[in-house]
Amino acid sequence: MALLQISEPGQSPDPHQRRVVVGIDLGTTHSLVAAVRHGVAECLPDAAGRVMLPSAVRYLAPSSSGSGRQVGDAALANQLQDPANTVVSVKRLMGRVRHEVAHVDSLPYTVLDRPGMATIATAAGEKTPVEVSAEILATLRQRAEDTFDDDLFGAVITVPAYFDDAQRQATKDAAQMAGIHVMRLINEPTAAAIAYGLDNQSAGTFAVFDLGGGTFDISILRLTEGVFEVVATGGDSALGGDDYDRALLDAMLQRAGKGNWVAHASAVERATLQRLARRIKEALSDAPNDDLSVSETVTADGATFSVSATRRELAEATAHLTARTLGAVRKAMHDAQLDRADIDGVVMVGGSTRMPAVREAVADFFGQPLLTNLNPDEVVALGAALQANQLAGNNPDGELLLLDVIPLSLGIETMGGLVERIVPRNTTIPAALAQDFTTYQDGQTALALHVVQGERDLVADCRSLARFELRGIPPMAAGAARIRVTFTIDADGLLSVSAKEQGTGVEASIEVKPSYGLSDEEIAHMLQDSFTTAQADMQARAVVEARVDADRMLLATRSALKADSDLLTTDERTAIDHLMAQLEQVLETATQAADIEASTKALAQGTEAFAAQRMNRGIGRALAGRRIDTM
Repeated sequence: MALLQISEPGQSPDPHQRRVVVGIDLGTTHSLVAAVRHGVAECLPDAAGRVMLPSAVRYLAPSSSGSGRQVGDAALANQLQDPANTVVSVKRLMGRVRHEVAHVDSLPYTVLDRPGMATIATAAGEKTPVEVSAEILATLRQRAEDTFDDDLFGAVITVPAYFDDAQRQATKDAAQMAGIHVMRLINEPTAAAIAYGLDNQSAGTFAVFDLGGGTFDISILRLTEGVFEVVATGGDSALGGDDYDRALLDAMLQRAGKGNWVAHASAVERATLQRLARRIKEALSDAPNDDLSVSETVTADGATFSVSATRRELAEATAHLTARTLGAVRKAMHDAQLDRADIDGVVMVGGSTRMPAVREAVADFFGQPLLTNLNPDEVVALGAALQANQLAGNNPDGELLLLDVIPLSLGIETMGGLVERIVPRNTTIPAALAQDFTTYQDGQTALALHVVQGERDLVADCRSLARFELRGIPPMAAGAARIRVTFTIDADGLLSVSAKEQGTGVEASIEVKPSYGLSDEEIAHMLQDSFTTAQADMQARAVVEARVDADRMLLATRSALKADSDLLTTDERTAIDHLMAQLEQVLETATQAADIEASTKALAQGTEAFAAQRMNRGIGRALAGRRIDTM
């Protein structure tokens, strides 16, 4: 007789079969894949024993055997010989158009301006950042499957906390292209906190300082009995180790009397210099004291010269970049409404946090020692692996819950070009929030919905995400329809919007597939604008709302006159026409909400008697021919 197998909630249906799941850190400079084996999270090495895969792809010209490509170390080994076809730091291009990419002209390959997302010119044709990232992810997937000699069930992939909807969607698209089932996208700082075992703390508030090769994130996490709540996030997607390399290189060339030389260097020479600067930076980070000098000889354009730097000079050359990271930290602390004394610990993530100047600056800012006992390059992948193991049901005893937040508010456009926010920024996700709206005109049978993102009060100052229409609304008087608009944000931070007329049930919805391109500089700029222009926005919104109310009053009055003007005497009609003309004139010239509101109020008061007469007529018509005892 067959036995019915019963599994506990969250546990794999077959307790004897563990699903093969991994955590992937898709980094700007390096990428890693990790998994839980024998109860411990560890990064998976390749056949040569290397755990870090350089985030580099080299495309070869088509041949009789087809188009070839090299990924990782093989690509990096040939970068100096073929920089134009070796794509590095592609994470900075994810979900961006060309003009949004910082230092795009200094890249050794050619970035083309294309609608939706920038592409890269290679010997194998144009490649999108999604395609390049898919090559890296596919290599990591193969590494995992070779390690376990089994198919991969799924992966948790990490993204910068400040990645917007477009960048997250681009990451999911790349994973799908690589044949990977994405179980969850989680923020890199959250993954680092998991790796440090902070989920075992009964309570506490932690800051995660994540300075990688190409992006910087700061997240404030509140932990309560295994629940991770991201209180606030901040960062800069155009700030990372690459920028420190560039700043150090500029300083060294300036001291060597070659300040303008890099602008005229070839692609091969620029790639050589970038690698040299990184090598010096890493050597200085490991140097025992500030005065030890590291030097390299450069041969280019027929000339040979030497560049050198000390650890103190590295700190001075990059001090403005470190200051930028602390500026983002202050902003995140302000958003979280916390003081430095409220922080129980600071987690350092990313290879660039090995620089002593960065560690000293962060330690001084928070006034406490830093958590640095885990490898900063591996900590994100390890945390993602622990989360993947939990989601797969391989760890039935785990009680880990992640609560991330959205970086910018979401809403829809209302009459007059105003933004009605439905989901405020820093709202915990997953989330579903709804708000009721109505029609503006009599007999309106459709409603156009415009989904926007941002902190300003006017649509023109926010980012447009999507548009769709709700059709089939029964013709009713203005304001009679009840349309519920619902914003649903899933655990990956991806958005869908639906609209439903409550009376009839007609419904329309859209999954917001963004036109890739909102940069973190734009996000920061939007937030800054919302603070510095708050008073002006309030005044502008008040004017627009006053105009909308005035237009609605004029529309209603004209409709009433058309239907029941016979109730008025000539003098009464003349008085109402005069008040309407006054309001129309004010709408043409007024710049203050109070002027418009005063004229609108005058028209409302001037039509009160007319409205009462219309109501009496309506009641009389409704009662005509009916007996009191039947009512």
